[in-house]
Amino acid sequence: MHFNLADLFEAVADAVPEREAIVCGSSRSRYRDLDQGANRIAHYLKQQGVKSGDHVGLYMYNCMEYMEAMLACFKIRAVPINVNYRYVKDELLYIFNNADMVACVHHREFIPHIDEVRSAAPQLNTFISVDDDSGEDLSKISAVDYQAAQQDQSNERDFEERSEDDYFILYTGGTTGMPKGVMWPHKNVFFAAMGGGGHFSPNGACEKPEDIVDRVTEHPMCGIALAPLMHGASWWFACIQLLAGNKLVLNHNRSLKGEQVWQIVADEKVNAVQIVGDAMAIPLLDALDANPDRWDLSSVFNIGSGGAIFSDAKQAAFIKHFPNAFITNSFGSSEGGQMGMDNGSRRNQTGLGNVERNDYMDVIIDEEGQPRRHAELGETGIFARSGYIPKGYYNDPEKTAKTFVEVDGKTWLLTGDAAKLEEDNTITVYGRGSNCINSGGEKIFPEEVEDALKAHDGIFDALVVGVPDERWGSRVSAIIQARDGASLTLDSVQDHCRNHIAGYKVPREIHLIGEVPRAPSGKPDYKTAKAYAESGEGRVG
Repeated sequence: MHFNLADLFEAVADAVPEREAIVCGSSRSRYRDLDQGANRIAHYLKQQGVKSGDHVGLYMYNCMEYMEAMLACFKIRAVPINVNYRYVKDELLYIFNNADMVACVHHREFIPHIDEVRSAAPQLNTFISVDDDSGEDLSKISAVDYQAAQQDQSNERDFEERSEDDYFILYTGGTTGMPKGVMWPHKNVFFAAMGGGGHFSPNGACEKPEDIVDRVTEHPMCGIALAPLMHGASWWFACIQLLAGNKLVLNHNRSLKGEQVWQIVADEKVNAVQIVGDAMAIPLLDALDANPDRWDLSSVFNIGSGGAIFSDAKQAAFIKHFPNAFITNSFGSSEGGQMGMDNGSRRNQTGLGNVERNDYMDVIIDEEGQPRRHAELGETGIFARSGYIPKGYYNDPEKTAKTFVEVDGKTWLLTGDAAKLEEDNTITVYGRGSNCINSGGEKIFPEEVEDALKAHDGIFDALVVGVPDERWGSRVSAIIQARDGASLTLDSVQDHCRNHIAGYKVPREIHLIGEVPRAPSGKPDYKTAKAYAESGEGRVG
């Protein structure tokens, strides 16, 4: 047995075969069912010539088949590739070409999109289609129905021995450029993003693979992942739940509507609700405000966020609705895993969060023309991680060289987040350094200003960018989505912000927009926001 995700899952499935593993809409699966379903798809993939190290695309909405197919890849040492179902043609062309896929498991409605870009992946010749009532023609890409592929396949685990160095590749969109495929060895992602199996056990992280069974508790917890499984934060949460023998609930709806989510939470008696920042928090909170006492949500004892900004204002709002629950706010990245967490009590602190400096977490100074070095106390540089980190970006040596660097004989991942090494030897993380606004020599991090804006009762969502300024170089510009009926002026927004942030960080202009631009995962689209601000559209005096 190895620190391989298939090995670990199989051990848990053998320990609690009759426990409910996944619920997604009307589909329900026990651990034994999930394991055997994955075995059957794994055998079909092998039958089609998929071998160890081959890449298999997963191009689906949330569904039971997503998790079965991912586990099937792990079982035969193939590499699952997450495909964002909202990608348009150019992005799909890039990922189908860059990822070197040989097979693809997809919802049936995506057949026309696949047909349009399949020429970019000459090795791609196996298509397994999950039915969705779309009626798309399977023969168009010579696809086989998912259930038909499973039929007559073996339930047995007669697979070759696996390795902790087998890969999972997570494609991440980031804020600029085309998607990047982050190459995670199984052991590294298990410890960096999944707590090494120790989230629910007093025994902490596993010391050897066999320990995973001892981390399974007698009373399983029920957790819901609200983001699409194509998003790293949701996939990690799903694995954390399954490797703990817990019950995983998936949001089967194609969009996030607060009323639908809370009905699922009530029906399934969910204990932990996992979101991705404010983009998900806002509709959930609005539904609670509009429907007092509509649902029995007494089972909920944790609201957790990861993968995007979870503002103090939204954390405080959840506490009002769930006074006995605890709030967790994780920060990290597709490349860094989980790099820190607070418990909703960091009121009035600067930055996204604060972590202890150690041998694997530090601040690196990376100045042009100078050797990279570790920061001295009081210096601001780039938040960095070593130890359990990815091996680089797939098919992109240039980005790999810029992001995975050697300092004093050790490889460090530069996360891109600006961070300060405090005098007490802790690290304050501020956010994406590339979005930092330099106004008159002062550095302003958009996330801090956004946090202040979202505490305004009339603001639904907001992004902050820097726009050119003749005197100051850049000035702070806020793109704001107002709540229905709210009347916002520049003066009123500025007065509000001055109660939360220093005067030089206060927006000098605001632009109203119908919907703040964000990726499907909830991550901010700063490029579109900046173009909108520079165009002058929606500007309010």
